Amino acid sequence: MALLNFKKREATGPQPVNPQVEAFLDGYSIEVMPRTASKVEDFRDLLPAGTRVYIAHIEGTPIEDMVDTAKRLNAEGYPVMPHFPARIIKDEATLADWIARYQGEADVKQALLLAGGVAEPHGAFDSSMQLLETGLFDKAGFTNLHVAGHPEGNKDIDPDGSTHNVMEAVLWKQKFSERTDAKMALATQFAFDAKPIIAWADGLKEAGVDLPIHIGIAGPAKLQTLIKFAIACGVGPSLKVLQKRAMDVSKLLLPYEPTDVIAELAAHKAANPDFNITNVHFFPLGGIKTNATWAINNGGASAQPVNFQG
Repeated sequence: MALLNFKKREATGPQPVNPQVEAFLDGYSIEVMPRTASKVEDFRDLLPAGTRVYIAHIEGTPIEDMVDTAKRLNAEGYPVMPHFPARIIKDEATLADWIARYQGEADVKQALLLAGGVAEPHGAFDSSMQLLETGLFDKAGFTNLHVAGHPEGNKDIDPDGSTHNVMEAVLWKQKFSERTDAKMALATQFAFDAKPIIAWADGLKEAGVDLPIHIGIAGPAKLQTLIKFAIACGVGPSLKVLQKRAMDVSKLLLPYEPTDVIAELAAHKAANPDFNITNVHFFPLGGIKTNATWAINNGGASAQPVNFQG
């Protein structure tokens, strides 16, 4: 699909690339699941060399499928960052076993630790902080540990709509980052409006949090699909961006693309080089190939895949 798209661009002439967007997309990451990754024949047709690929661990997915996906991605040359959802990990022995499998079979050195979207914990763990406190990731020599960030709050943590508990958790993670050898960062839930994202990031800096932020962005998808995911994931104020679009009949049937939100964030980053959002993390809700193709068309050299034939 990506190669066909390159030919189409050649036929219509080169498309201008926004240099701010090109710089902002440099080093972007993307999220897959075992079942979605299996539909991609070769990630090297779609992703730049060195792209970090997160593997989402959905409740009920066998650890064997997760490790097999990590092994395949590693073999194709991509650093893998599997999810470790605290609430589906039974106990410390299970956590140690997962770490050993990922390292032994897929040379994994990175992890995203999060609570996980499960109402009742399956065992001993309820939060990513408890996973960190085991010391198992440091003992195993993990080089990068990412934790969840929530630009628009999290109703699971703050059901009253405040951000008190979310902020307390981030401050704890900041302190932990100062005593671990691993590089830590915040990987966030997706949002659709740049202004609340910028305000949240600035608020963290004012609170003394200097963890780099990898901002979650929903990739191109049908509007109905995005609204469904946004409601399920508790996306807050920026959901209005989608609702407003849904009211415009001329745009209702067109797929959503993250062009506007990324352009606004990229412009802010260009004007404020010390802005603490350092990377883009894509949620390919409309498909991995669709997301990668959008990045290729908008990211210039930053998104050129390994097997680019231009």
